[in-house]
Amino acid sequence: MTAGRFPAVSTVDDQPSEIAACDAEATGAVLAALSAAMRAVTLGSSLDRVLHQLAESARDLVGARYAAIGLPEAEGDEFARFITAGMSDELIEQLGPLPRTHGLLDAMLTDPSPFRTADITQDPRFRGWWPAAHPQMRSFLGVPIVSAGDIIGAFYLTDKRGEPEFSAADESAVVLLASHAAIAIDQARLFEDSRELGLAQERGRLARELHDAMSQSLFSLQLSAEAAGRLLDSDPTAAAEQVATVRAIARSLAAELRTTVDGLRPADLERDGLVAALDAQLSLAGRARDVPVEIDAGELPELAADDEHQILRIAQEAVSNALRHADASRVRVFLGTEARQDAPADLVMRVTDDGRGFDPSARAVRARRLGLTSMNERAASMGGSLTITSAANQGTTVELRVPL
Repeated sequence: MTAGRFPAVSTVDDQPSEIAACDAEATGAVLAALSAAMRAVTLGSSLDRVLHQLAESARDLVGARYAAIGLPEAEGDEFARFITAGMSDELIEQLGPLPRTHGLLDAMLTDPSPFRTADITQDPRFRGWWPAAHPQMRSFLGVPIVSAGDIIGAFYLTDKRGEPEFSAADESAVVLLASHAAIAIDQARLFEDSRELGLAQERGRLARELHDAMSQSLFSLQLSAEAAGRLLDSDPTAAAEQVATVRAIARSLAAELRTTVDGLRPADLERDGLVAALDAQLSLAGRARDVPVEIDAGELPELAADDEHQILRIAQEAVSNALRHADASRVRVFLGTEARQDAPADLVMRVTDDGRGFDPSARAVRARRLGLTSMNERAASMGGSLTITSAANQGTTVELRVPL
């Protein structure tokens, strides 16, 4: 089912006069409950925790033995969340799945008016749906939670302690709580959505980092180890050189992995600066493949730490692609500034190889290579652009251009 939408109404003033306002003590208790809920929101608590806080507050507010707060699914007859207070964990486990939105539970989600009765089992909308372990309940108070004209949930309170039924004052207090609980729920949902978005972005960042930082090093490690194995009998000296390269790559790989997982800049970039890190990492990759990688770095302007990080990763990916896929005999890397006519200079990084080339517009190529997508995303994060120029047997040029 979809929660109803209603014209803006005063959920307190439209009630009978005897419940038009809470007394001072009850109002203070409502405000304390709302303060606790909003404090949970500002501390970044989960939506479930905020709902539990509200359910407990409503239960204490009116002296109910049991309380629940339910939020329906956008479609269907299921609750997205149904949080209880006053029931033990063992009892909740015995009750099984969440209840469905029917009977009086559904009534609170389709009519914005509160409802109370001395005996819920005598109401025609009551259905004997309780599982065997469910406690028997009589007195009932239900109050919808309305946000911007939409019923987004409801309070369900049962078994008034020491009294046969809930009072008009109880109803007024929960109505006041519900009218403000909507704000806490909306805010908790926003926090939850932002957390999920942040997690998705972090997963994407980590995927790019692991691909860009690790794939080149692992490939180089494999090549050097294979070369050492081939040379072991015929040329022990050359084999020892390859083993030394394996050790150097392994050390670099371990450092990269630590800093990537920690979300930090690469260790040598932090320590030595962009140009030195480019020279060390790209030259090492070239030695593993026995392909010279030439670095031509001019005078650079002062760059933000994150921009240096992105430039290094793009260079690594572009060189790795040239070494792994292009069958190139030489790779050149230029990094510097280039003036544009009637415009400020650009920071430019250009990676050129003399390999077999490919069609950069081919969808299948991009689908197979996360690296091409990653390079474009990194360029965009700096406000720059990435251009790939290539054709069969004519080599490839990857150009990063960032306005200064």
